[in-house]
Amino acid sequence: MNKPVLYIVIPCYIEEEVLPITAPEFKKQIDSMIADELVSKDSKVMFVNDGSRDKTWGIIKDLSKQDPVFKGICLSRNRGHQNALLAGLMEAKELSDITISIDCDGQDDITAMTQMVKEYHNGCEVVYGVRSKRETDTFMKRFTAESFYKLLASMGAEVVFNHADYRLVSSKVLKEFANFKEVNIFLRGMIPLVGFKSTSVYYERHERIAGESHYPLSKMLALAFDGITSLSIKPIRIITGMGIIVAFLSFIMLIYTFIRYFMGATIEGWASTSSIICFLSGIQLISLGVIGEYIGKIYMETKARPRFIISERTDDQE
Repeated sequence: MNKPVLYIVIPCYIEEEVLPITAPEFKKQIDSMIADELVSKDSKVMFVNDGSRDKTWGIIKDLSKQDPVFKGICLSRNRGHQNALLAGLMEAKELSDITISIDCDGQDDITAMTQMVKEYHNGCEVVYGVRSKRETDTFMKRFTAESFYKLLASMGAEVVFNHADYRLVSSKVLKEFANFKEVNIFLRGMIPLVGFKSTSVYYERHERIAGESHYPLSKMLALAFDGITSLSIKPIRIITGMGIIVAFLSFIMLIYTFIRYFMGATIEGWASTSSIICFLSGIQLISLGVIGEYIGKIYMETKARPRFIISERTDDQE
């Protein structure tokens, strides 16, 4: 059996506190899979520095000097988690047979990689890491996250429930995924669009080992909205449906008003009029906002700007 070359792709943004702790764990996991003859001894850990303002890139360079198992690329500026992850995957697709993407904070169970690779040997080209429990999350975070996945599914997006960006993807899938050229990306919803045989591996999520989360509520909401508008046009159709319903009710109200007028039973008043105006104005502004979001995405897509720029690689040190 040919042993596949594995690249563990890890996006990093301001991770100077957690990197020295989790980097040895990633190496330990690779060594374990090499010993079990699941992956090639040429397998690597690739860190992607997403324009960090702290010592993250310096730590990555030091790690690569100390041990050849570590590699790193540095983006020219902060491009966000999804673009940083995409940069690492595109860099690794020509160097490896399989990639496993995972966050740097140690919350995802690293040992689940072993089962992911076994599923790859069983013929799966994509293996999703799915959280079996969210006990470490606050009630609000758990509720909003699960509601988000249900909302995406109701909008027609192909997403795996409780799956974030912890997944194994073969180079075959990544080479096909490279044909997806859109600028507005939401990987957990786009990878399923490629197809190929897939399965899921379940694991328990832990507390963050060190440092602070870089995904506050505002960023989570922005990611959620990007995910919905990048994967589905259903919000536009919902607006169309709302418009038809409001127009129908307005037509009924117009007939009722004429009937009351000819019966001589009209009463002057501002309350009902102002209520209707406020209601319709609110509907119009919300509708314009959603339509504007889609127009903005079209605008960004037509510019065809690069999704990331790699300014430096640890290999350059050699």
